[in-house]
Amino acid sequence: MTDAPTAPPDPGPDPGPDPVRDPWREPMRLALDEAVRARETDDVPVGALVLGPDGELLGRGHNAREAWGDPTAHAELLAIRAAAARRGEWRLEGCTLVVTLEPCTMCAGASVLARLDRVVYGAVDPKAGAAGSLWDVVRDRRLNHRPEVIHGVRAEECGALLKSFFRGAS
Repeated sequence: MTDAPTAPPDPGPDPGPDPVRDPWREPMRLALDEAVRARETDDVPVGALVLGPDGELLGRGHNAREAWGDPTAHAELLAIRAAAARRGEWRLEGCTLVVTLEPCTMCAGASVLARLDRVVYGAVDPKAGAAGSLWDVVRDRRLNHRPEVIHGVRAEECGALLKSFFRGAS
């Protein structure tokens, strides 16, 4: 008896458009472009953007911990700092953080403190994520501000970039 090739499992019906995540696909592509820049300095490839209420790019950043020798040089913090400087104030009300990896506790806390309206991320971080996976800092009811969270935007692409980096690092 010969083994006949089997067809891959049926993925089911095409889910069609996703009105929650689709508007963030293009900004996430820009965040992915930023993440690739982190690899130039052997930093974990995470990229982030802060968009104004009208969608204007206010700040961008990529991990620079290795490049700067700074444990706080996470992509999100650099993008938030750039956006605050551009706006001339620390309150980023009406703004959205778009990041390729779920924020850690430090970056989730910064999102709350900056009064961001929304955090959009790609890949889940089950080891250090603080926007719904390991912790949920951004939606903690005890805090005075809770950004909306949208996860899973271009998650496969974001995750593949990270997996590729860590495969090469080991």
